[in-house]
Amino acid sequence: MYRDIVEFAQGAPAWLHAFAETGTDAGLFVFAALFVLAWWRARKGTPRDMALVLLGPAAVVAVYLTSELIKILVREERPCRGLTTTIAACPPVGDWSFPSNHAVIAAAAAGTLVLAWRALAAFVLPLAALMAFSRVFVGVHYPHDVIAGFLLGVIAAPLLVLLLTGAVTPVVRRLGLARAS
Repeated sequence: MYRDIVEFAQGAPAWLHAFAETGTDAGLFVFAALFVLAWWRARKGTPRDMALVLLGPAAVVAVYLTSELIKILVREERPCRGLTTTIAACPPVGDWSFPSNHAVIAAAAAGTLVLAWRALAAFVLPLAALMAFSRVFVGVHYPHDVIAGFLLGVIAAPLLVLLLTGAVTPVVRRLGLARAS
């Protein structure tokens, strides 16, 4: 499957190559901007709403760090190391493939944003999936790397937020970080 996707990518137009290569990183900035907008929106909401928003980025970082630990333990070589020509340059030796950090971060951001602002689901979940797929398209990850990364992010980050919301909501209330009570 990896080779089929990469060979298809090779035949795609140059503009799609550029979009796939820069789009994943640009998508991370979109998620950052959406967290800022969600924070702005939550200021007029309840302390729980604000807790959900504030915990989102923290959960993304925690799940990213977990994926880094998994990479160190699994140590799977990148598929771009000599298997085929790829769109993107292959990351340096020692930058392991499993799971895809881009997929983890995108899915974790999407999952936690959906908790804080449900109306975003139709936008952020497909965006995260597209960002994850782009890592296979440009040739730096196997499909199982991005699937595992996506599942880790979209499950673990929202779960962490939900587990911590009860403890953080009273702190948000005491600090007066949200208007409604």
